Amino acid sequence: MRAMIRMFAFMLVFACFAVAPAIAQSDRTRPRGYSSNELIDAGHHFFGTVSKSLAQLIERAVSQWGVPNGYILGEEGGGAFVAGLRYGEGMLYTKNAGDRKVYWQGPSLGFDIGGEGARTMMLVYNLPAVDAIFNRFGGIDGSAYFIGGFGMTALTANNIIVVPIRSGVGLRLGASVGYLKFTPRPTWNPF
Repeated sequence: MRAMIRMFAFMLVFACFAVAPAIAQSDRTRPRGYSSNELIDAGHHFFGTVSKSLAQLIERAVSQWGVPNGYILGEEGGGAFVAGLRYGEGMLYTKNAGDRKVYWQGPSLGFDIGGEGARTMMLVYNLPAVDAIFNRFGGIDGSAYFIGGFGMTALTANNIIVVPIRSGVGLRLGASVGYLKFTPRPTWNPF
């Protein structure tokens, strides 16, 4: 019995020494995400005085999906009368994979009417590489702007989640189903 206890203790100590470097290594190579404070600071600089609503939306997104490993700051415009279109451009920021200019466009279909221009912050989750953003991200969107307002939605593709937070100006009301297609160059083709 004593021999078994010694053998178990030896195996436990050996396992600890074998696993410790692997844990330290995985901690160094794990992609770091952006904290809520870093995102809110970036949003304050980008959006300006509408920061309280922005902070609440960022906190809600982080509590629901965790810490993003990238974000996009940009501007977009869109309009709809049952069917709609949206076009935008911005800069994708990541902690360890670099920054990149991105463009997005996409169609929507639903009970949606109006038009808006928006400053947009998109939180990006589970982005394995910068080029993985160049895809179509689908989801459901709802908008209710009368002169101005904030809105948040979530889009997904291939286990990557994009959460657009928009500060819109215009008149738009409705709900729709659609997608955003991200591209490295601007294009008028939303499909």
